[in-house]
Amino acid sequence: MTQSHAQQIPIWLWCLLAAFTLIWFGTLDYRHLIPSDEGRYAEIAREMFASGDWLTPRYNDYKYFEKPPLQAWMTAIAYKLFGVGAWQARLWTALTGYLTILMAGFTATKLYGRCPGISTSLILASSPLWVVTGHINALDMGLSACMGLTLFSFLLAQRTHLTPLAQRNWMLLCWASMAAAVLSKGLIGVVLPGLILITYSVIARDGQLWKRLHIGKGLLLFFLLSAPWFILVSLKNPEFVHFFFIHEHLARFTTDVHDRTEPLYFFIPLICAGFLPWFAQPPKAVSLSWQLPAQENGFRPTLLTLTWALFIFLFFSLSHSKLPGYILPIFPALALLAGQSLRQISQTAWHWQILLLGMLVVAGIFGLPRLTAMGYYTSEHAEFSAYTSWVALALTVMLAGCAGAWWLARDHALASVSTLAGSLFLTTMIAGTAHETLGRTTSGIDLAHIVKPLLRAEDPFYSLRRLDHTLPFYLEHPMIMVETTDELAFGAQQEPKKFVPTLAAFVQQWQQAPRAFALMTENTYLELQNMHVPMHEIARDRLRIIVSKQPWKSQHIAH
Repeated sequence: MTQSHAQQIPIWLWCLLAAFTLIWFGTLDYRHLIPSDEGRYAEIAREMFASGDWLTPRYNDYKYFEKPPLQAWMTAIAYKLFGVGAWQARLWTALTGYLTILMAGFTATKLYGRCPGISTSLILASSPLWVVTGHINALDMGLSACMGLTLFSFLLAQRTHLTPLAQRNWMLLCWASMAAAVLSKGLIGVVLPGLILITYSVIARDGQLWKRLHIGKGLLLFFLLSAPWFILVSLKNPEFVHFFFIHEHLARFTTDVHDRTEPLYFFIPLICAGFLPWFAQPPKAVSLSWQLPAQENGFRPTLLTLTWALFIFLFFSLSHSKLPGYILPIFPALALLAGQSLRQISQTAWHWQILLLGMLVVAGIFGLPRLTAMGYYTSEHAEFSAYTSWVALALTVMLAGCAGAWWLARDHALASVSTLAGSLFLTTMIAGTAHETLGRTTSGIDLAHIVKPLLRAEDPFYSLRRLDHTLPFYLEHPMIMVETTDELAFGAQQEPKKFVPTLAAFVQQWQQAPRAFALMTENTYLELQNMHVPMHEIARDRLRIIVSKQPWKSQHIAH
């Protein structure tokens, strides 16, 4: 397919990039935050911003040491620059995902040429899991971007004919990106690249590689960037070291303490769906990794990229803790492999790939009635019915994209790939952004509009038997946990006075408070009514009820 690719980037491709950029960032504020990750990390950053304490992360005013603070720092900076809101909470995730797409294309261009570079960016920009994760306020994209930069800068540093200064600078960027990965999500940011490098050097029998790592300067830079926060937070919070390094790293990987056990094959369907329709390309790169001759210095970039993808896949597959986002760091490597192998695909194979994707889209269209029928409450049926219309539109766009890509494949290979990638990106964005029809209720934004004008900064706000991940952010007010701590157990142990252990203790505090608010489920509300606890319902939806000590006008959102 590469023979028909133009040597210069056509104007229409620059226009495509401009449209992609506008849609990528322009939709960040369309959806409200949903539980649990989006609300959690938005609120951690908000509390950091509001308190001015950039050292000790807190969630609902409890110490929260499950993850390092890089994303919280970046989000708090976004709040400071642009105000507190949903799109500001998602800005770091979106920015890192977007820049990784550009960096992937840049790296592929330098290694393999302009056509594979363009294809690599198109592939990553249209991979559904990458697109979706780039618009969700969670830690997986930030980590994947930092690890992607580690891979890219390492590959660029090992090119032949570089000046010593350029080679050193690329390697220092590699070390700095590992430090950023550690500050994003912990030790895997340096442990995984290290183990991958060892594995590759054994497979490729490339011992000379270690002489080009600038280990002395690199380690110095790595620790200068990553160590200060770990040292300072440990000095201020002696309990941090055991919880973070033992409980959150060793126990998470080797035991079922986090109750996230899944089968060994858990990530395989996620990769197939999340890298659709490009998952057919990376397997071809397996043979390419051996067929392509090594560089003059003995380095094999394709083999290292393949080792990166396979090692991370096996590492997380063997872990006792699995979540869908864990596999995301292999996607930049998969895009490099797919972009390189795509140039060798035959027109017949490309037509088959488009046809299979089209058949999946048609199957999805026939399955839409099942989506319409989902939901337990009456209001949920209406929400799923509205969401189905958006999914139908998304699938129609994808089907049109398949038809366009098929028609262009014979004489305009780059346009064919771009059409398929662009339609897949639009399909994912339409279906993802339209999730607001389902997510608005779970966000609690409508309750927040009612309660926030009544709430004062000094008013205690109790959360009975549940941790609501989004309302504290929208209310800009932490909640006092009652009877259940959920994931705040560690913080409650460290500061037990901030936790109310029993419902009876809550009732006692409630009766003594001149003003107070509480969030609960309907079952808990009925239980307190039977106990004749003085309270006044002020707002409810189908998920929760908010009451106050003093009477206000009650409003029902949806039930």
